[in-house]
Amino acid sequence: MNFEKVVFGFFIVLALTLNFGFFIGEIHNPDHHNVYELFAAIVVSLIATVLKLGERTQIGAVLLATSLVADLQLIAAAILWGSALYITETGLTPSVTSSIVSLSGGALLANFTSVVLLIIETVTMRR
Repeated sequence: MNFEKVVFGFFIVLALTLNFGFFIGEIHNPDHHNVYELFAAIVVSLIATVLKLGERTQIGAVLLATSLVADLQLIAAAILWGSALYITETGLTPSVTSSIVSLSGGALLANFTSVVLLIIETVTMRR
C-alpha cells in the first residue's frame, strides 16, 4: 500500500465531506451553515490542492484544475461572508446566505468531480 496515495485520497475525500457538511441545510437559513465548517473546508481544500501539485499525468492536471475551482469558490464564499458581516454590515440575510451556499455548492461539484476522477484512476490502474 502506498502511504502517499492514502494521504492524497484522504484529503480529497475529506474536502468533499466537509464541503458537503457546510452545504447541506436550508439554503437561506444562516443557522444551518457554520462559519467554522466553511473555514475547515477551505483549509482542507487548499491542502488537497498542494498535494496535487506534484502530479505530471493528464488526470493529475484535471484533478488540480478541479481543486483550484473548489478553492476559488470556497474563498469567494468566505469573502462574501466576511464582507456581508464586516464591510457592508448587511449581515447574513437570506439572500447573502443563499449566495454563500451557492458558491459552496459549486465547490462541492468540483470536489465530487475530483473524487470521481480519483476512483476512475484507481480502477484503471494496473499492477
